[in-house]
Amino acid sequence: PQPGASPVPQARRGGPGAPGPVLLYAGLTAAGDAAQRRGRGQPPDWAQTRRVALLALTFHGNLNYVWLRALERALPGRRPAAVLGKVLCDQLLAAPVAVGAFYTDTDNLVACEYLERYLRWA
Repeated sequence: PQPGASPVPQARRGGPGAPGPVLLYAGLTAAGDAAQRRGRGQPPDWAQTRRVALLALTFHGNLNYVWLRALERALPGRRPAAVLGKVLCDQLLAAPVAVGAFYTDTDNLVACEYLERYLRWA
């Protein structure tokens, strides 16, 4: 490795997002879902946690990876003005898309599970 380079090799990009950050995002999202239920004193809902992890792995992880890279290219640096611009763009542009997609996709996955159960009984 080059001096000052990270000893961990960077993941090769074969698709929209690198596998490492997307898998990390999916794992953290699923862990957050499970921790939220536990923190509220509710029993685990592994079907819901599975749906959340699946959405994070297939859509939201890639969306965030691509979006945050694009933001960094558009507004490079760590200056307060650049950071504020990134936060504003993220909250005004990406957040509504991500939240809408989350609820739409979660509802679709729940509907698919109900349909699957119904077809087993039919």
